[in-house]
Amino acid sequence: MSITDWLGTSTDWRVWLVQVFAVVLATVSMNFVLLRVLGLLVRRVQHTASLWDDAMLEAARLPLRLLVWTFGLSVAVAILRSAAPLPVWDVWPELRKVLHIVLVAWFFTRFIRYVERNILAGGKGAVDPTTAQAVAKLLRLSVIITTALVLIQNLGYSISGVLAFGGIGGIAVGFAAKDLLANFFGGLIIYLDRPFKVGDWVRSPDRQIEGTVEEIGWRQTRIRTFDKRPLYIPNSMFASIAVENPSRMTNRRISETIGVRYADSAQVAAITQGIRDMLATHPAIDPDQTQIVRFNGFGASQLDIMVYAFTRTTEWEAFHAIKEDVLLQIVNIVHRHGADFAFPTRTVHLEPAVPGNAAS
Repeated sequence: MSITDWLGTSTDWRVWLVQVFAVVLATVSMNFVLLRVLGLLVRRVQHTASLWDDAMLEAARLPLRLLVWTFGLSVAVAILRSAAPLPVWDVWPELRKVLHIVLVAWFFTRFIRYVERNILAGGKGAVDPTTAQAVAKLLRLSVIITTALVLIQNLGYSISGVLAFGGIGGIAVGFAAKDLLANFFGGLIIYLDRPFKVGDWVRSPDRQIEGTVEEIGWRQTRIRTFDKRPLYIPNSMFASIAVENPSRMTNRRISETIGVRYADSAQVAAITQGIRDMLATHPAIDPDQTQIVRFNGFGASQLDIMVYAFTRTTEWEAFHAIKEDVLLQIVNIVHRHGADFAFPTRTVHLEPAVPGNAAS
């Protein structure tokens, strides 16, 4: 069969070939113009303070270009149908609906992802990163589920039947994947209660868990330990263990016991008062928090003085620098009063020998 027999005699194949080529050329030209216009708009909106306009333009780049191609293909298919009315062209209207629905869903998922990226980049919003990631994941999941239901409805299937089947199948899936569902709801509880967020330093006294939170997923949370190893924890575990969040502390505590020699007992009162005065005037010690400097007890080899105070800062390195300065000043105070620090000692008392025992 020749190409003229396949196309029929009513239409010259050269005519429709030129028409299809013109449609393709026009589509390519429209795509080129659209790309230039979008590029110009993106450069314009980059100077604005809003995070929505640039995210929308970035998200619309590829879907709009593909949408132009669907219009071009529609015109080309109409030309081919008039030239050769074959049954294969009847599939295009339904396929075009599916493509349009997919393109719209793709635009919304890209838009959500770009908005999330702009928020996490900082400088364009004051939203918590953990909340932004949780909301973005929920929105993307909602778009995917809605798109699937719309596609099923457009393909001629009943959504009510699908939902009924999904309800019955969901029970079976729930029993088969209870651990997965437990981790999912565990992640949801973390997002709602927000005991910690990405970037927080967390630890658990119940388990050997300590490090910085890097990612909170729907199934597991990734924590980077202080020796730089990744630790993957199922979200369901956080519902049954205690979790500390030192990143949210308001102050850091200095709690030390200073041991003075028993020979310097007369200077203990002056030493405690000197330490008390030093803490009261120290610029890095928070005066609104508890401060205790007291002679606290008789040790085996020393007189114990308790030093208890809180720093203004919560930063780890800055805290140790302040603590070092406080301890060095305590050393100076003790020495200034002519006293010294105790070290473990032992006194041996020798009883005099009994004369009768010595003779024997």
